[in-house]
Amino acid sequence: MRLHTPPDPQVIGTLATTVAEAGGIVTAMDMAESRHDRLVVDVTCSTGDAEHSNRVVEKVEALDGVTVHKVSDRTFLLHIGGKIEVTSRVPLKTRDDLSMAYTPGVGRVSKALADHPEDVPRLTVKGSSVAVVTDGSAVLGLGNIGPGAALPVMEGKAALFKQFADINAWPICLDTQDTDEIVRAVELIAPGFGGINLEDIAAPRCFEVERRLRESLDIPVFHDDQHGTAIVVLAALTNAMRVVGKRLDEVRVVVSGGGAAGSAIVTLLLAGGVTDVLVWDREGILSADDDSLSPAKAELAAKTNRDRRRGDLHDAVTGADVFIGVSAPNVLHKDWVADMNDDAVVFALANPDPEIDPIDASEHAAVVASGRSDYPNQINNVLAFPGVFRGLLDARASDITLEMLLRAAAAIAGCVKDDELNPSFIIPSVFNSEVPKAVARAIAEREQPPTPTPGD
Repeated sequence: MRLHTPPDPQVIGTLATTVAEAGGIVTAMDMAESRHDRLVVDVTCSTGDAEHSNRVVEKVEALDGVTVHKVSDRTFLLHIGGKIEVTSRVPLKTRDDLSMAYTPGVGRVSKALADHPEDVPRLTVKGSSVAVVTDGSAVLGLGNIGPGAALPVMEGKAALFKQFADINAWPICLDTQDTDEIVRAVELIAPGFGGINLEDIAAPRCFEVERRLRESLDIPVFHDDQHGTAIVVLAALTNAMRVVGKRLDEVRVVVSGGGAAGSAIVTLLLAGGVTDVLVWDREGILSADDDSLSPAKAELAAKTNRDRRRGDLHDAVTGADVFIGVSAPNVLHKDWVADMNDDAVVFALANPDPEIDPIDASEHAAVVASGRSDYPNQINNVLAFPGVFRGLLDARASDITLEMLLRAAAAIAGCVKDDELNPSFIIPSVFNSEVPKAVARAIAEREQPPTPTPGD
């Protein structure tokens, strides 16, 4: 806060006390200007969230003689000018530098690539570049907010690619939500990229976009909201089974949410050895004998719910071993967790508010995970997508397969060593630098690494 105050020596103490009484923490107080009739004071303080900061400002503004001239939010300040930039990897200081990086030298390289297009990934940025593509229709938990509002999220994704896997990622925010236009736009820009990361595109459109692009392009196409989430969920579940001493092929799993993430999770769980899966959504437990389901949910129902069960979420989780939520806040009641089997596992992944408070879930569940960073066992896609694309680019892959996804999940699970594994640590930290390396190796190799099993 930049404040205009009276030239009173006691004002500094009053300001600090007022912020503290409002629950804030003063981290700095600087005198920006001093005059005989007023002081200009910059007060920096920490608050819990935006609403809390507003309350602190109101308390300060209520002080006699104090005027709040300007308020800045450090998160917004961080975003001024964007979070990413383009820099040159080669020196451009002399005429000789320019003659090689640009004309006339670059012409020789372009002619060589015209004769040998297979060398484009080696001699250009294509070999280390990914397009992060969105239509702004399903951004975080904010919904359909459009391509402009989605840009900060795509910038953040690009920054994560660079930080964790040294990949150049470019945010591509398309001003259309027409499937044909999205597909054609990506096809037109694809020659400049080694991979396509689809991001925050709503279901069921995302399914069609990914399918068509995989058919038409010779580079990998990966919808992170689906497959990145599924990889980390399977990795976490693999280790959760090690904790509780159960096997994937003997547990019943309930997936709450039949959208993009839920569908991908189910597909990967089944491929990874789970045999008994129920999916619950607005229609109730999805069943293949329900003619009212949409095509996407009917397809999901056809490969799950082998006993054709019907009912609500309570019916689904009763007697189940695992709950995986990718749906909506507070749909799982605490008492229902008690009706699950012994040593239950609960992954409540809706963000920012999960399907059940992790603390409530832990009263009855043996292992609890969420999508939040303020609880143990955060299921975060950052554990998957940087390493996945690093491996794809290193291998010059033209596609991404189900086997690759399984290997990536096993690699992440394997980064938690036996002496680290416990109910509060089933998944490695996103800052573990070995994770993207392990995932990249797993993606690039042909043989699947061993999957940790209970008792290992």
